[in-house]
Amino acid sequence: MHTTTSPVKHLEKHYVQNWILSLMGVGLLLIAVFSVTVGAFPVSLKSTLSVILSQLGLPIEWHSLQEANVLWHIRIPRILLALLVGGGLGVSGAALQGLFRNPLVEPGLIGVSSGGALFAVLFIVFASYFPWSLDLFGSWGLPLFAFVGGLVNVLIVYHMANHSGKTDISLLILAGVALTALSGALIGLSLFYADEAALRNFTFWSLGDVGGADWNKVMIGFFLILIPAGLIVMQHRNLNALAIGENEAFHMGVNVQRVKYTILFLSALVVGVGVSMTGTIGFVGLIVPHLIRLKFGADHRLVLPGAFLLGAGLLTGADLLARTLVMPAELPIGIITAILGSPFFIWLIINVKKIRN
Repeated sequence: MHTTTSPVKHLEKHYVQNWILSLMGVGLLLIAVFSVTVGAFPVSLKSTLSVILSQLGLPIEWHSLQEANVLWHIRIPRILLALLVGGGLGVSGAALQGLFRNPLVEPGLIGVSSGGALFAVLFIVFASYFPWSLDLFGSWGLPLFAFVGGLVNVLIVYHMANHSGKTDISLLILAGVALTALSGALIGLSLFYADEAALRNFTFWSLGDVGGADWNKVMIGFFLILIPAGLIVMQHRNLNALAIGENEAFHMGVNVQRVKYTILFLSALVVGVGVSMTGTIGFVGLIVPHLIRLKFGADHRLVLPGAFLLGAGLLTGADLLARTLVMPAELPIGIITAILGSPFFIWLIINVKKIRN
């Protein structure tokens, strides 16, 4: 009896999961559409649809030139960038928590975000001293440098916490805190060489901001955030195996070290590039995976794509609040995510302590 019903239950579970992911995708689309129409310059849904269709080559003119400029050159790229960065932070946080089997691990805590920020600032401040670098890399230079910084930091943290093939989570977090502090000090030192305009931009950028979005950044995000995030989602079977234990995963045929380096590499790429374009945005990679697991369980087949969708929706919603709470001015988006994330992090620490006691 068990052998005949088990496959059926397995198929039913996947069917339900696919429906859940589909509903989350529809919800994300609704949030994005609502966010496009709302702001200091409101635009009707009819005009929004008209602008998009006209850009696709259809002869539809249900909008004004001002509406077209606001939507196509400012608001739509901004929302798409928030979707990409939020989704990337969500799926990276879920993958890192699954990799190290600890709920406190997230890109900001283990130095990925600070490493990306450091190398981004180094590129911004010193690239003008090396004009050949701007000609060589163009607009791809900043995200690639940020990726290298995030990768360097996370590899240093990982090797500091790794002992005899096992990762000490306490050492991982302590090493991440230490490297984050060092990166912050080096950023401060680098800013001595920056002009006043760069200092003002850095102050706002350091709190998180998607206001500088354009189609070029969206294209870079597509290649360096969305595609690597998709590759992370494809690691769901390996992460499910690692959840049982590294030795058990090894006996199941999983190349544990290769999986670790793959996820660290892809997470550093996603987070580093996101940081380079929006600044440091905290807590998304921590909150989102927990909300998904609390509601839907620990199966990474659902957790990883769900974290991407929820992270995208959360950052898009946070950007909407940042744009509308103090209109016509804007709040840095990092302030919104910190207000939402800090109480959740405190609640998480208290619950971890209760479990251990």
